[in-house]
Amino acid sequence: MTILADLRSRTNRWHRPSALAAATLAAVAALCVAAMLLDQRTLAGAPIWAKPFKFAVSGALYFATWSWLVSLLPRFRRTASWLTNIPVVIFGAEYVLLVFQAARGRASHFNNATPQDAAIYQVMATMIIGLWVATLVLTVLVLFTKTRDRASFWAVRTGAVLSLAGISLAVLMTSPTAQQLAQQRTGGRPSMVGAHTVGLEDGGPGLPILGWSTVAGDLRIPHFVGMHALQALPLLAMALTALAPRFPRLRDDVVRTRLVLIGAAGYAGLTALVTWQALRAQSIVRPDATTLGAFALLVTGVGLAALAVVRAPDRVAVR
Repeated sequence: MTILADLRSRTNRWHRPSALAAATLAAVAALCVAAMLLDQRTLAGAPIWAKPFKFAVSGALYFATWSWLVSLLPRFRRTASWLTNIPVVIFGAEYVLLVFQAARGRASHFNNATPQDAAIYQVMATMIIGLWVATLVLTVLVLFTKTRDRASFWAVRTGAVLSLAGISLAVLMTSPTAQQLAQQRTGGRPSMVGAHTVGLEDGGPGLPILGWSTVAGDLRIPHFVGMHALQALPLLAMALTALAPRFPRLRDDVVRTRLVLIGAAGYAGLTALVTWQALRAQSIVRPDATTLGAFALLVTGVGLAALAVVRAPDRVAVR
């Protein structure tokens, strides 16, 4: 059974609390758009409601995907359902704090300006650890997922593992910058502890809505790219299935499976590349020759591997 068929047949068995969370966050994202139009305040150069909007969209995708993934488990489904409730509660509480800080015109992350701001950030950081642990356990359970279509099977497994790695990359943002460490050594109290921008202070020019720095490295990019492997790779499997009627080679589940694995390797390479680029204090829109060369090698390698799979002689699929 392919992912497309599975989505249709299992809808009534999806994990309901996370499905409800996804629908709620999608509605909240629309409200954030309205808030950005009505409330023209900015924080660190970005619209005050841009971060709540991004978190709502990302959370909606996260919970919609996990709601479906739980229904795939042949075993441990009750345990997984219980565990999936934990991220729903944690993310909901964290989001309330994020919106509270946005309404006050205060930064929610890394904020050490006042005791209240510091306390809110510490609570959020603790919540994120809990969410990560729950996601780790759920990712291990997903490794037991069974689907008849092997391409779908590997898309789910590799997507879950890469997504967990992407979430883990957020830890790179929590370390104090050199300037913040210097303030601490001299007995000062930096207003921010941690940053997502590398090479400059947070708050410079950035891409619309996303806010990713256009003048320096930005650690939010690898965090975002890696985290959404959980959606990208199953979508790749869906696309290959949808193209199968037009391209006979794709009707072979061995071919589709190999293409998914190549896609997963390429996605992992892309996540590593944008992480390396950000740590070198390089803007995503201003890559140097080294970054472009590495990207060209990655694309070429993925393209040649995919071409070799598609052009390989037909063989009998082995179960």
